[in-house]
Amino acid sequence: MKKAAITQISDFDLRLLRIFKTVAEVGSFTAAESTLGITRSAISLHMSDLEQRLGMRLCQRGRAGFALTDQGREVLRASETVLASIEDFRRELNQLHQSLRGELNIGLMNNLVTQPKMRITAALRSVRRQSDGVRINISMSTPSEIERGLIDGRLHVGALPLINTLSGLDYSPLYDERSLLYCSHTHPLFAIAATADLQQLRRTAAVAPSYRMSAESIALHQALDCAATATDREAIAFLILTGEYIGFLPEHFAANWVEKGQMIALAPHQMQFTVTLAIATRKGRRQNLIADCFLANLLDEQTKP
Repeated sequence: MKKAAITQISDFDLRLLRIFKTVAEVGSFTAAESTLGITRSAISLHMSDLEQRLGMRLCQRGRAGFALTDQGREVLRASETVLASIEDFRRELNQLHQSLRGELNIGLMNNLVTQPKMRITAALRSVRRQSDGVRINISMSTPSEIERGLIDGRLHVGALPLINTLSGLDYSPLYDERSLLYCSHTHPLFAIAATADLQQLRRTAAVAPSYRMSAESIALHQALDCAATATDREAIAFLILTGEYIGFLPEHFAANWVEKGQMIALAPHQMQFTVTLAIATRKGRRQNLIADCFLANLLDEQTKP
């Protein structure tokens, strides 16, 4: 495809970039139809227009499915930065009018919705009730992805474990989350869960997270026979429920299976650890009425009994 020099970014170019960003996020033209409110054929034409204007192939589409090219991934990251800058400009104008209007981009770890202290949920409800001009965008990501999003400005606020902090971010403790070691009702240890000793547990196949862990969590996992890995807590639950593995889960996340008799905690007084979850923002960030409102509501929720 012939290389094209971009001399000016028009409103039409920005519209094409927004369409491209949506398609990349949902993973296919078909899935983007309902989100964008236009037909798949129209999306295909817009994508072809964008590729022609940029002079590069952004994605592969066909029987093998949809996939970004290397250039497509770079264009996606650049477009996210451009669109975030436009949103920053709009927020600054809104702040001149002291009105809550614009986007609030939040990055959350998976499986926080079962946390009994619903502070994030309550703060989001307060923001929504203060203005229907706020568009709330939540993305579920790993802590590393959340940190990158905060640093490069794609995210305004993030919730993540307070383990290894970055100098470019500010953190405010939010929850203390306790995790216990679980097995399923079909596992041989289920019947002796309360009396299972450490020697028995060390001889049992366990799941190790592949995400960031605290020193306390690492030490407990090193004492187990970790025969499988998982990228998030839901994946750990899947493996526990096979009846072949034991694994650590947050107590609030496992509660539903425990109540149904499908899981039980093993040696809970010994096999447990606690991680503090925090709200993070970028240091030196620009004033943002919407993010400030959310954080103020969150602080107010933390002062409640």
